[in-house]
Amino acid sequence: MSSISIIGLGNMAGALAGRALAGGNTVEIIGRDRVKAKEFAAALGSATVGTAGAAPAGDIVILAMPYGSAAAVVSEYGDALRGKVIVDITNPVSPDFKGFVTPDGSSGAQEIAKAAPAGAHVVKAFNTLFSHVLAAGPVEGRPLDVFIAGDDEQAKARVSAFIESLGLRPMDIGQLPMARTLENVALMQLGLVAHSVKHTNFFLGVSILS
Repeated sequence: MSSISIIGLGNMAGALAGRALAGGNTVEIIGRDRVKAKEFAAALGSATVGTAGAAPAGDIVILAMPYGSAAAVVSEYGDALRGKVIVDITNPVSPDFKGFVTPDGSSGAQEIAKAAPAGAHVVKAFNTLFSHVLAAGPVEGRPLDVFIAGDDEQAKARVSAFIESLGLRPMDIGQLPMARTLENVALMQLGLVAHSVKHTNFFLGVSILS
């Protein structure tokens, strides 16, 4: 069982919180609007409500917000995130859906890591899953694959254990610079939605043949 704090009140926050609670984890919901955060937690049933800007209760802190807000939020929390595993689920896609808003050669996760305090470890995860697909979980008995990237092996092990508690399969692709690859996968998914699949009811995963 993991102790999870989710910063954000959107669809991904709801999907992650619901699966986390079903998997036996403790969940804290944090939002700038405390009234909305309380309503959000109440709808989930057994989540608690944290205070924006105060130290999150969870050992794993999930940034369930647009990329444009993530680094600033991490900076605001500062040393309150020391020792935490920070999970970046964002995609820094440009408004025209043709590229990224991050500096060349970097990724959203790497930029967030620059804002994190010493002793905090950023892990990229969940950015290639649409919220309703994540909420639905395994498909015909096959778990969804959650690709992760990070520099700290212990942090990735903790995130992997959390992912498994959700009934999903963690797939480690390497160190944090590989987060850019995962962000490109998300951009590719948007291209599939626009030009091929025409909807978001799908996921990308690994089929091991032998």
